[in-house]
Amino acid sequence: MDLFSEETPSLDVIMAYGIDMGLTLLGAFLVLLLGLWFAGFVERRLEKLFEKSDKVDSTVGAFLASLGKYAVIVFTGIALLGQFGVETTSLVAVVGAAGLAIGLALQGTLSNLAAGVMLLIFRPFKIGQFVEVAGQSGTVKAISLFMTKMDTADNVRITIPNNSVWGSAIRNFNYHDIRRLQIVYGISYDDNIDKAMDIIRAVIAEDERCLKEPEVVIAVTSLGESSVDVMVRVWCASGDFWALNWHLLKTVKERFDENDISIPFPCRTIYKGD
Repeated sequence: MDLFSEETPSLDVIMAYGIDMGLTLLGAFLVLLLGLWFAGFVERRLEKLFEKSDKVDSTVGAFLASLGKYAVIVFTGIALLGQFGVETTSLVAVVGAAGLAIGLALQGTLSNLAAGVMLLIFRPFKIGQFVEVAGQSGTVKAISLFMTKMDTADNVRITIPNNSVWGSAIRNFNYHDIRRLQIVYGISYDDNIDKAMDIIRAVIAEDERCLKEPEVVIAVTSLGESSVDVMVRVWCASGDFWALNWHLLKTVKERFDENDISIPFPCRTIYKGD
């Protein structure tokens, strides 16, 4: 119906047009609502499916689930255009003509998408690993098409665009099964160095978390202003790193106290003139 023709449309025509437009809008709303619901449903189902599969890595599974969600959203958009009478077969030509403008407008989004693909291909980290990226550290919880989600040690959620993740140095603390722990103990110049080293060696031998290979290293590294610095390098499972670190610090200090090995602190002598 042409509402802008010279003939004034009758009330019945206007009402029929309004009803037709209302039904179209209602249909479009239902298509949008159903499409968004189905997109979330597809993502959840794919995540559960990949979690049960031993052949698909959790990182890849989460990425594919996210991809499935956005694929449904794209088809929903096409269905909405069809609801308003747009010829969907001509969308290819429309997208081609608008491709340059969209690409320029969405440079950041497309770079995040490309970075997400690179993260999936090269897999510098997996879901569940503790990493440090873009100045943030935490346990990776999800890798989607556009962003990476992490939880910090104090349970704070951090969301980082994939472009920032891929464009920065990535430190993966759980990539290897074992890690090297290094601690430096300062003892007094009056103490017996060999005795202190034997105490440290005994504490390490008592703890099963300390690996025998690679070999434990205990050596004097420097003569400080107020202490002789004894360095300890011991290897352990990545999951035991912090617990072992805290245990060695506490236990060695207690053994030093029991054997009269002192850990000095910096002292200053101040002379005051008359």
